[in-house]
Amino acid sequence: MEQIRNFLATGEGLLWVDIEDVTNEDVELLTNVFRFHSLAVEDCISKNIHPPKIDDFEDYLFIIVHGINYHIESNVEETTELALFLGKNYLVTSHDVPLRAIAAVLDRVRKDGRPMRREVDFLAHDLIDTLVDNIMPTIEEMDDKSATIEAEALHEPKRETLTSIMQLKRSILALTRVILPQREIMNGLSRGEYALISERAQIYYRNIYDHLVRIEMLSLGLRDMAESILSTYLSSVSNRMNEVMKMLTLIATIFIPLTFIVGIYGMNFANMPELQWRYGYFSILIVMAVIGTSLVVYFRRKRWL
Repeated sequence: MEQIRNFLATGEGLLWVDIEDVTNEDVELLTNVFRFHSLAVEDCISKNIHPPKIDDFEDYLFIIVHGINYHIESNVEETTELALFLGKNYLVTSHDVPLRAIAAVLDRVRKDGRPMRREVDFLAHDLIDTLVDNIMPTIEEMDDKSATIEAEALHEPKRETLTSIMQLKRSILALTRVILPQREIMNGLSRGEYALISERAQIYYRNIYDHLVRIEMLSLGLRDMAESILSTYLSSVSNRMNEVMKMLTLIATIFIPLTFIVGIYGMNFANMPELQWRYGYFSILIVMAVIGTSLVVYFRRKRWL
């Protein structure tokens, strides 16, 4: 902490502090060394989900952006937060789980140090840009998944198909509800609304904005596709149910005249001539077989069977 205090006192160079899963020592660092606002520090500590936002505290910006949480085992995609404190010559990042964007930028720093050779707003851009780019593989995976579910819903709808559709819809919702506010944050950063973002860096934030617009369009397309798949599933299930009811109706229709004949000769009246006929039983069976066969042939000609 003393080294960080000395660095902040000189105001020279570039400092990046990354915090994963905030501890009490980290809270002391954020509060007493960097002297960040208590509300911003509270957002870092809290395990609640915060929407993307940006707060201007004059000496620094507090930014919350979202990326894909690749460290959770679930059939539903979820996002996780990355909090950034962007000062004049320092950047503090805080997150609850490991992020691929952090690892990727750190790897570039270790290889050639390029992200640390420019201003702090470019370093923040590299982190946010990598975080946003990591959303695209998930979008593509969801697109492939939706095509598979659509084929299943059309040709072989099952109860598991409906579960997959609802999981897809929840994944899309998790993305769309953070993309729009995140897009507006990048729009503000690219339009010179904040003094800590240099004019040279604004165009790079504009590029992130364009990426988010594309992701939003793809997400909306996936949302419409999910609705279409759900409609296809319900129609397929309904058609299958209609086919079952049709078959049961045809079977019942075939047995109605047969049941009628059986009912007549089951009344057991004394004066029923056919009961005394030697070949009566076999004749009735033949009549019933002819009626049943005739109905089946008729239904096939009508293409009901």
